[in-house]
Amino acid sequence: MKHFKTLLFAAALFIGATSFSTAQSKIAHINTQKLIEAMPEYISADAEIKKLGKTYEATIQESFKELDNKLKQYNAEAEAQTQEENQKRMEEVEGIKQSLGQYQQQAQKDLEEKRFNLLKPITEKAKAAIEKVAAAQGIEYVLEAGTLIVAKGKDLMPDVKAELGI
Repeated sequence: MKHFKTLLFAAALFIGATSFSTAQSKIAHINTQKLIEAMPEYISADAEIKKLGKTYEATIQESFKELDNKLKQYNAEAEAQTQEENQKRMEEVEGIKQSLGQYQQQAQKDLEEKRFNLLKPITEKAKAAIEKVAAAQGIEYVLEAGTLIVAKGKDLMPDVKAELGI
């Protein structure tokens, strides 16, 4: 009976050690942000977003200049106007300021939506390439390199760039 327990214990250790050695997974890492920024699609999307942002910014700046000019004109003419006219003008100025604030918020929202819509297919393409390269190399886990403190695993960046043709 004692030999049986020893044999059973040895078998359990052997099975455990074998299971542990097969449980070791292949791990790699990649900096997806750098990958995406290197993609030609990202470069053109980023340029489009910046162009749209500059258009909004120019419109907003022009509107503020017009508001400033109107305010200067109203202040210069204030003494020659009635109290009711001055009050009406100040309400007009406040309405314009409020409209500008709403326009700025809408412009920011539009830019964020445009960025999301342009970058979504790019990030999906990058993710698909990462998955394809990892599967081809038998890698089970791919970690984000931007958050790693020690990265001794395989860096997939060159292989994924080659897959994407960049």
